[in-house]
Amino acid sequence: MSEIAVSAEIRKEVGKQAKQLLRVGKVLGIYYGHGQKNIPLAIGELILKPLYRSSAASVINLTLDDGSRHLCVLRDVQFDPVSDRPVHFDLFGLNENEELTIELPVTVTGIAKGVRDGGILQHILHKLKIVCLPKNIPDRLEINVESLEINKSIHVRDLTIPNVKVLENENSTVVAVVPPTVLKEPEPVPGAVIAEAAPAEPEVIAKGKKPEEGDEEPGKEGTAGKKEPAAGKAAPEKKAAPEKK
Repeated sequence: MSEIAVSAEIRKEVGKQAKQLLRVGKVLGIYYGHGQKNIPLAIGELILKPLYRSSAASVINLTLDDGSRHLCVLRDVQFDPVSDRPVHFDLFGLNENEELTIELPVTVTGIAKGVRDGGILQHILHKLKIVCLPKNIPDRLEINVESLEINKSIHVRDLTIPNVKVLENENSTVVAVVPPTVLKEPEPVPGAVIAEAAPAEPEVIAKGKKPEEGDEEPGKEGTAGKKEPAAGKAAPEKKAAPEKK
């Protein structure tokens, strides 16, 4: 179990006045515990960052500006949905004789035999929920996967953590090696006839000028453009030329 020393100030501002602390790089928080008084806190954002970004479960040795000291763990951190900056945190006070529930980080070490043979390592559970006394809190759970072969896996029931009770389902898979994914072409069905697409016929383009609408087709006598005399009217007679004397 590792300890991190942190200093914080007791926050006197509440409500809208407390939000002004966010503008100067402070994060609002609360300290609480079983049988203990709640203490509103404010801490620098840069001081808080290592607590929630650490890959190990750590006990916080908290020192307040009134001189008091408290052992606690980080229980929760809330972030702004837009800026992703921390806006609130919870510290839970520890009692050395009282069990607590925390999440234990799980790390994988070594290169699996199945990976050397072409398989793919899948790390499924990155944290385990456990119950233990404060003095028995492990930093992390390390799993060596060097002997793990393809199609083999490690489940929660395979883990041994001294003085710790694991609350996860014992059949849950923690890490596994799976075979590589191979895409197979569909096998032909016996007797099936594969139809081939017929080649498209080339378009034949006629030579010469394309007849326009109303024109006669070659080789045919047409009447397009000629007007027939109206019905009931005779064609005008031609006058005879005068005789020369």
